[in-house]
Amino acid sequence: MFHLIEVRWHGRGGQGVVTSSELLALAAVKEGKYVYHAPEFGPERRGAPVRAYTRIAEKPIDQHFGIYEPDAVVVIDPTLQSDVESVLYGLKRGGLLVVNAKNPSEDLVKRAKEFDVKIWYVDAYKIAMNVFGRPFYNTPMLGAFVKASNIVKLDSVKEAIKERFSGRGEGIIEKNIQVVEIAYKEVKLFG
Repeated sequence: MFHLIEVRWHGRGGQGVVTSSELLALAAVKEGKYVYHAPEFGPERRGAPVRAYTRIAEKPIDQHFGIYEPDAVVVIDPTLQSDVESVLYGLKRGGLLVVNAKNPSEDLVKRAKEFDVKIWYVDAYKIAMNVFGRPFYNTPMLGAFVKASNIVKLDSVKEAIKERFSGRGEGIIEKNIQVVEIAYKEVKLFG
């Protein structure tokens, strides 16, 4: 299996970046894994760039700081794929990149190929608009990441969603599970 997987999430304030990282961590805990989850904020306002970090391991984690050389990067906000240097910064050679896009940008693809990065992409905007009627990208991107990475089981993510959104109404839980499943099915490996 694996010893330690580090994931860095990119998005903007209000898009659920931190929630995605938290849900991944919760799903991993449900599978008996150890986790570390933390947000990183810039100016604390809606729309400002936000990062979150998730570490998942089979043994207790002693590292409680930001992730500087992630194994995987998830780009929740589709406009951030144009910030190629920030998105790819520190991503390990042969790493995994999952982006919210109809098609990944040419610049991103070119730079990612230089480091043998595998790019997965999904139109989370379309999925969110069809199900929520609003651009809630975070849970579709979580579904896409789960498929691309195989770090946790899809059923564990569904259980995490049920726990995290408990008390907020069945509709919220059902819709989030639905978008996770759709993105899991629709995400594609580039190339």
